[in-house]
Amino acid sequence: MRRILFSLLLGLAAGAGSLAATAPADTEIVRAVEKWRGERVGRLTAPDGWLSLIGLHFLQPGPNRVGSAADNDIVLAKGPARLGTATFAADGQITLELAAGAAATYEDAPFTKTVLRPEQGTTPGALVKFGTVSLYALERGGKMALRVKDSASPRLTGFLGIDYFPIDPRWVLAATWVPYEKARFVPYTNSRGQPDRALVPGKAVFTYQGQTYEIEPHDDGPGTRPYFVLSDTTSGTETYGAARFLYIDRPAGGPLVLDFNRMQNPPCAFTPFAACPLPAKGNRLPFPVRAGEKRYRGEEH
Repeated sequence: MRRILFSLLLGLAAGAGSLAATAPADTEIVRAVEKWRGERVGRLTAPDGWLSLIGLHFLQPGPNRVGSAADNDIVLAKGPARLGTATFAADGQITLELAAGAAATYEDAPFTKTVLRPEQGTTPGALVKFGTVSLYALERGGKMALRVKDSASPRLTGFLGIDYFPIDPRWVLAATWVPYEKARFVPYTNSRGQPDRALVPGKAVFTYQGQTYEIEPHDDGPGTRPYFVLSDTTSGTETYGAARFLYIDRPAGGPLVLDFNRMQNPPCAFTPFAACPLPAKGNRLPFPVRAGEKRYRGEEH
């Protein structure tokens, strides 16, 4: 079924380089996009989804006192006044020792002192849980941090839903995938102003209204889907200001379908506690893409 749908999309996309003519929405494409929308909202609103984020706290070398009291080094938005001390050692190891009277679990088992296993690529970091709150260690922008989530976060419980442009098969464009002989690391600045880099395995070449464009995706490694970080002339008005993401199945080469109906807001559109990549120059499209997700009504930043 997936191969049939891909062939259908590719056939439609072959003549979709212009939006000048009106085309009826193809039933299969509409169904596929609607299914994707439902799955997307499900992931976003999961108890540990992006809407559950309540903090991203960078660790200083040595001991870091953690808790909700204002005099801690890391002040949690929710949790005990004194959770404990996270010690960031010179070798990169992070040890969390609970304060007297604090209770929490690590990987679902009670503990008093433990070494935190950080997020590694697509492998999630091991969770410390207390009440509805959880935290884990990760690296962002070359620095180690604690990411904090709350399954009862106001952003999650007060989610306003996602607004979309109408599904339009004319925004399903045919492209050619050109793999690079060797994937390259490309530097970029994230939404927090921090330098970072992305692995770029190739480029997608497509034509829109008579002009040819080349866009490059980020590749986070095995088990993930490459994604394009794209802005267009609706960015900052009708759509999220920094960029939107467009995920694709991992390509081998040759024909590729770009379904702009699946353009989605980055995590930063929903929470200030995420660090998102900004688009490279070639990924800043000089035309409006009125497809996919619109600007989130609850956007705060």
